[in-house]
Amino acid sequence: MFKITPNPPEIDPIAGDESPDAKKFNEAVDRALSHYLGPAPEIMLTPYQTNTMFIANPKTKTEELLVNASESLGSASVMLGDVIGLVHGPARKTLQGIAQVVMLGELAVNRALDNVVPTE
Repeated sequence: MFKITPNPPEIDPIAGDESPDAKKFNEAVDRALSHYLGPAPEIMLTPYQTNTMFIANPKTKTEELLVNASESLGSASVMLGDVIGLVHGPARKTLQGIAQVVMLGELAVNRALDNVVPTE
C-alpha cells in the first residue's frame, strides 16, 4: 500500500546545532533542570525513624490495649456530648456525627474485648 506522507528524516536537528546561541541555550536548560530537578533534599535522604515518644509497648497484652482504647473512646464520647450541648447550627450536626462514629468505635472495641480470652 502506498503511503501518502513520507517518513520523517532520522536525524536529530538539535544535536548537530553547535552555534554559540545553541550552546548557551543548552547550558541554561541544564542549569534550570539541575535547579528544579536536582538531587533530593537532605531530609528526603535520611531514613525514616519512628518516634518512640508515644509508641505502644509491643509487650502490652491485647486485652489491656482494648481496655485502654475503650476508656479513651468513652471519654471522647462524653466530651463530645458536653460540647454538642454548647453548639448550635450546622456545627452541632457535624459534632453529632463525630460523636456517633466515636460511639460506634467504642461499641466495636467493647465487642472485641468481650471476645478476648484472658491469657492468665
